[in-house]
Amino acid sequence: MTSEVERFFSEQSPLATEVASFRPRAQQRDMAMAVAEAIRDNAILVAEAGTGTGKTFAYLVPALLAGGKVVVSTGTKNLQDQLFQKDLPMVRDALKAPVSVALLKGRSNYVCHYHLELAQSNGLFKTREDVKHLAKIVNYAKVSQSGDKSGLADVPENAPIWFHVTSTRDNCLGQECPQHDECFVLKARKEAMEADVVVVNHHLFFADVMLRDEGVAELLPACNTVIFDEAHQLPETASLFFGESLSTSQLFDLSQDTRIEALTSAKDFAPLPVACDELDKAARDLRLVFKKEGRMAADATEGFKDFAPTLKTLGEKLDKLTGLLEKQAERSEGLENCWQRALALVAQLKHWRDGDVPETVRWLEVFHHSMQLNTTPLSIADIFAKQISGHPRAWIFTSATLAVKQNFAHYQHEMGLLEARTACWDSPFNYQEQALLYVPNGLPEPNSEGYTDAVVQAALPLIEASKGRAFLLFTSLRAMQRAYEILQAEFDRKGLKYPLMMQGEGSRNELLSRFREHGNAVLLGSQSFWEGVDVRGEALSLVIIDKLPFAPPDDPVLAARIAEMNKQGRNAFMEFQLPRTIINLKQGAGRLIRDENDKGVLMICDPRLISKHYGKRIWQSLPPFKRTRDEAEAVAFFSK
Repeated sequence: MTSEVERFFSEQSPLATEVASFRPRAQQRDMAMAVAEAIRDNAILVAEAGTGTGKTFAYLVPALLAGGKVVVSTGTKNLQDQLFQKDLPMVRDALKAPVSVALLKGRSNYVCHYHLELAQSNGLFKTREDVKHLAKIVNYAKVSQSGDKSGLADVPENAPIWFHVTSTRDNCLGQECPQHDECFVLKARKEAMEADVVVVNHHLFFADVMLRDEGVAELLPACNTVIFDEAHQLPETASLFFGESLSTSQLFDLSQDTRIEALTSAKDFAPLPVACDELDKAARDLRLVFKKEGRMAADATEGFKDFAPTLKTLGEKLDKLTGLLEKQAERSEGLENCWQRALALVAQLKHWRDGDVPETVRWLEVFHHSMQLNTTPLSIADIFAKQISGHPRAWIFTSATLAVKQNFAHYQHEMGLLEARTACWDSPFNYQEQALLYVPNGLPEPNSEGYTDAVVQAALPLIEASKGRAFLLFTSLRAMQRAYEILQAEFDRKGLKYPLMMQGEGSRNELLSRFREHGNAVLLGSQSFWEGVDVRGEALSLVIIDKLPFAPPDDPVLAARIAEMNKQGRNAFMEFQLPRTIINLKQGAGRLIRDENDKGVLMICDPRLISKHYGKRIWQSLPPFKRTRDEAEAVAFFSK
C-alpha cells in the first residue's frame, strides 16, 4: 500500500488534477507513508506536522486506501463539518474510492421529536423570539433528513429554544420514547454503523468511551483505524470525561423537566412542583455562597462558612424530590426518567461530599449563573492506555503542536502512549522570508502593575505600520478588556480608523467574518482565538501575544498534579508546565502564517522569553522565524 500512497502525492497524482490547491510536498508524502505503515501494522503513531503540511490529506489518503472502517475525531464541530462536507468528498473523488461517509455529533445537536412536541404543548416560553424560532424548528423537523440543528441557519445555534427541543443523556427516554422510530439521533447512529468513514469530535468520543451513550462505542469493535486530528486537545478533554462532575445546571434541568412531565402526567400531585422550587432555591443558594467566578480546590471551601450547611440543604432537597418522584414514576415514561436521573444525582453528590476516591482531585468551578462540583483524576495515562488496548487497530494522533523541540515525551507520558511511534515534519513555509519574530526591549515583568498598558504602548507602532490587520491574543479576559479600553482611547486620539473588535461581541465565526471583510481590522481575543482560527492573506499580518500562556498556578487540578509530580521527585515545571505552555504558544503563533504567500510579524511581548533560562527552549520550539528585538526593524518589515 505504501507505494500506492506515494503515487498519490506525486506531480501526476489524481489529487493534482482533482484538487486545484494541491502542491506536491515532501512533508505531506512522508507523513502519509508513516500513517500507511501504522495502519498496516496496527500501530500507534504520534505525528506533528507544521502548518501547511496538508495533514488532513496525509491521513485521509492512506486511511481510505487501506479500506476497513475508520473513525476520525476532531477538536471542533467546525473542523468536523469541514472534513465531512469538503475534505472527505474531495479525497474520495480523487481516489475514486467507493466509501460511504457519515457525520456523528452529540445528541444535543439533533432535534428531538418528543421534546419538540412537549415544547409545543406546554408553551412555557419567555419571549416572542422563542415562539418564532419554535415554529421554524417544527417546520424544519418535518422536512429535514438529519435533524442536525446546524442545518437550520434561521435559528442561531445558541438560541435558548434549542435547550427545549433537543435531548440530553439525562432526559432521553431511549426505548420507552413514543417517538423512538423517528429519532434523528438513532438515524445518525445507524448511518454511522453502516458507513466506512465516520467523523466525530473529541467530546463525543470521550463522552462515549466513558458513558457508552453517544454511539461511538458501538462503532469501535468494527473499526480498523482511529485518527485524532487536533490531538493536542486530548489531555484536557480526556481529563474532563475520565472524572465526574455535578452542576447546579443539571439540578435546574431536572426540576424543569419534572415540572413539564408533571403538567401532563401528574397534575393532581401538588407536592412535586413545590419540591422542584425548593431544589431550585437550594441550588441558587449554593451558587450565591461565592461572590466571584473561578476555580478552587475542595479544601478551600473551608474558608466559606456557609458552603457546608448550604450543600447539606441541597442534598436534603434533592433527596426529598427523589422520594416524591419514586411515588409518581409509574405514571409516565418521563417521570420514570426523572426519578432515575434524580437517583444518579444523589449518588454523584454523595461521592463528591465523601471525597474518598484515590488518585483524584476534588474541586469546584463557579460560573456566572451556576457552579459545578468536579472530581478529576491526577493522571489520565493509565486510564487512556487501558481504553485503547485490546482489539488490534491503528491509532493516529496528529496536530501542528504536540512536540517540544521535536520531542514528544511530555505528550506520550500524559496520554499513556509510551510505546507509540513518533514523527515530526516542519512546515513547508519559508519563515525566514515570510515572517519575523519580534520581542520588544524594555517591557516590565508580566506580573507587574501596568504591564498590559506597557504591552499596548509597545504594540501601537506595529499596529500603525501594519495598517491594522492584527490579532492581539491575551492570556486573560481582564487583560484583553483593559487593552481594548486603551486602544479605543489611542485610536481616537491619533485618528486611526481601524475597526476595533473584541471577543464576546458576537460569535467567533461572526467576528472572523467581519475581520476578513474589513481587511484592516484589529481583533482582541482570549483563549478561543488562540487556535482553530484561519485567516489567510493580507487581512492578518500581525499577531501580538501579551504573555507566555502558563496555566494559572492556582488552578486546583494543575496544583494537585504539580504537587504529586514533585512528591515523586520529578521536576513538574520542566516536565509538565513548560511543555504545555510551549504547545499553547505554538498554537497562538500558528495564527500568523497560513499559506505560502502570507507575510507578517509575530510579536511576543513577554520578556521571560529572553531573560529566563527556559526562554531559549521556548523559541527554539517555534517555527524558524527570523528574529529581532529592534522595533525599527519590525516596523520596516511591513514596508517591504
